[in-house]
Amino acid sequence: MAEGWGGQRMLILTHGLRIPLRRLLLSSSSSSSSAFAAALSRRNPSSALSSAAPDPDPDPDPNLISKLAAEGRWSDPRLAAALLLTASSLAPLRLARALSALRGDPAAAFRLFAWAASQPRFRHTAETRCVAAHVLFRGRMYSQATQILRDLVLSTRSSPVFDNLIGVLVATARLSQNPGHGVFDAFFSVLTDLGFLEEAMESFYRMRSFRIFPKLRSCNNLLEKLAKSQRKELSKRFFDDIIGSNMALTVFTFNIMIDFLCKEGDLVAANSVFSKMKEMGCSPDLVTYNSLVDGNGKCGEMEEAERLMGEMREVGIKPDVVTYNALINCLCKCLNIQKAFGYVNEMKRNYVKPNVVTFSTLIDAFCKEGMMHEAMNFFVHMKVRGLTPNEFTYTSLVDGNCKAGNVKDALLLLDEMVQQGVELNIVTYTALVDGLCKEGKVMEAEEIFRAMERVGVTANLLIYTALIHGHFTYRNTERAMSLLDELKSKGMKPDVSLYGTLIWGLCNEGKIDEAKVLLNEMDECGIRPNQVIYTTVMDACFKVGKASEALVLFHEMQDSGFFPTVVTYCALVDGLCKQGSVNEAKYHFEKMREVGLQPNVLAYTALIDGLCKSGSLQQALELFEEMVLKGMSPDKVSYTSLMDGYLKQGNLQDAFILKDKMVENGLQLDLFTYTSLVWGLCNCDKMQEAREMLEQMINNGVLPDEAVYNCLISKYQKLGDVDQVLDLQNDMRRRGLIPSPKRDAASVPCSFLKFQTDKLGEKIEEKRKGKTID
Repeated sequence: MAEGWGGQRMLILTHGLRIPLRRLLLSSSSSSSSAFAAALSRRNPSSALSSAAPDPDPDPDPNLISKLAAEGRWSDPRLAAALLLTASSLAPLRLARALSALRGDPAAAFRLFAWAASQPRFRHTAETRCVAAHVLFRGRMYSQATQILRDLVLSTRSSPVFDNLIGVLVATARLSQNPGHGVFDAFFSVLTDLGFLEEAMESFYRMRSFRIFPKLRSCNNLLEKLAKSQRKELSKRFFDDIIGSNMALTVFTFNIMIDFLCKEGDLVAANSVFSKMKEMGCSPDLVTYNSLVDGNGKCGEMEEAERLMGEMREVGIKPDVVTYNALINCLCKCLNIQKAFGYVNEMKRNYVKPNVVTFSTLIDAFCKEGMMHEAMNFFVHMKVRGLTPNEFTYTSLVDGNCKAGNVKDALLLLDEMVQQGVELNIVTYTALVDGLCKEGKVMEAEEIFRAMERVGVTANLLIYTALIHGHFTYRNTERAMSLLDELKSKGMKPDVSLYGTLIWGLCNEGKIDEAKVLLNEMDECGIRPNQVIYTTVMDACFKVGKASEALVLFHEMQDSGFFPTVVTYCALVDGLCKQGSVNEAKYHFEKMREVGLQPNVLAYTALIDGLCKSGSLQQALELFEEMVLKGMSPDKVSYTSLMDGYLKQGNLQDAFILKDKMVENGLQLDLFTYTSLVWGLCNCDKMQEAREMLEQMINNGVLPDEAVYNCLISKYQKLGDVDQVLDLQNDMRRRGLIPSPKRDAASVPCSFLKFQTDKLGEKIEEKRKGKTID
């Protein structure tokens, strides 16, 4: 103590600092007494102070306090009196001096610290805790010292003292005569382990200002936690600070940073650290190379990944199963299964045993390619080798079988998972629910979904989306919308994928207004519709004749910063053509090319159909030939549209040449094609050929409808061939296309025939318009 107790009291501490006593004695907020203090209280129930304790001596004998504490005489009133524990604000200072005096007996100091914490009117300060930590560290009581530092951090976390704890530790170091820096390293580690990462970084800088540094191991711990919490900029900054502090970095430090940067996809920064590592004389090890191989592979840099593997061998590091798994996984993701198998064979040659990850990766690749036979063979081979499939293995197989339509096999695998004690996760359940919905077994999917909830697996948006999609697909609109209400009641908020599914389902049902309500809801929630959603609503508007609204949506999509896709342009061209706006459709078809998009078969087909319907057959033919020259295979709609155009001109020869080409290319004639051919033949008075075409149609399993029959009936009526008319009418009755008369066929009124024939052209046109392009 530098001066008397009167006036401005000062403590002279380490490094010549002079700190006002008032500041030193700032009490930190304290939680309940620590476990060790409570235990001591239970052992010494008589430790409570007497209210009649004598006034303490202003300058107590330190030896008395040490002696009483060493002897464990906690009930002796002289101890409490000497420390001023009854009421005085000087109590923490005297306790700190007493703890320092007991530095030769750290166990007694620890007991004294715990005893003081148990006193009802005493609260430890940052200073008493710091002195105790120094004394205990000096006496190698590391775990007790660490616990005190932990209490120090937690008790001062929300107080101004917290920001100056390094200063307090520095100030109390000389008082405790603890020249080592172990306490500072422990304090730094406590902050890191408690998750106060930014505070740990700040303490690093404060310590550095006193030329005190935590151990490299502790710095690595903080760096690793920063990396795992994905704080990229803080991680890079702290890594640079470690290097700038001239610490002798080890391979472990570099490996943490390289692995993190590779996982972040920042290969430039990862390679920079790799080069720095070599410059500083630190040799990369297997872990270093594995991180770089995996990082480069996942970023699609397979050549660099394989080069790094070669470099490993050159420096004498043998690739292990992790190295091979990284390469195999990346090759499988790139759909290069053949090359992946090359590395599997190399593993065998180098006596590196494939593990569960190796097999699971290959099984997953087979499943994604639809090669279920090969996937199941590998699955069996894996078990024969004594490897136990994990949840990833089973989930890949369940998902693959569901997508291949093998729901029964998926259910068997699910049963095996349960039997083997492998937990079903949300991914497994989602795959199964999605597979069942695609098979039309929506109610079974619901049962699986409810069973999942009963066993405590929490549903996510993805599984709700799969189930809602299933209900919409099979026209269960009401149930689909009730699932939306259900997930909202659970506090879940739809994402863009779920909104897209809901809007798609409502548009398919023609509920455009309800779909627009969801579009507005997305806007209110700050979720931007994507191109798929805009295209879906736009296409639906065209289909219900709201072309102007469709075009507004198209321009709104562009104003939102989204570029139209090929699918968007297909819907636009098709919709405009069906509305008769063929010139505008041609403009957008050309615009698609201008923006660098290649029109596909559907875009060509839509425009060809529109040109044919508008009488521009020559332009349609040129577009058809262009499509073929580009290597595209025309579909039924393209052929039928051109045939219809030829037939309207009475050009049977070219129409039937197209028909033969269509068959040669493996396309089966459908109802629309046969309707056009029958109509064309009738229009050219080729009635025998028209009847033969009808027979061919029926023989090929295509059932004629009213429009086909009425083509023939209308023509026979004009020719006055009543027998043929009645024969065709009887055939229609047998097929249920017209009702049976209450009188004989000879008395069928001509009004019925007149009604049918008047509607003929309208029905054919409606049928053609109904042939939409999905």
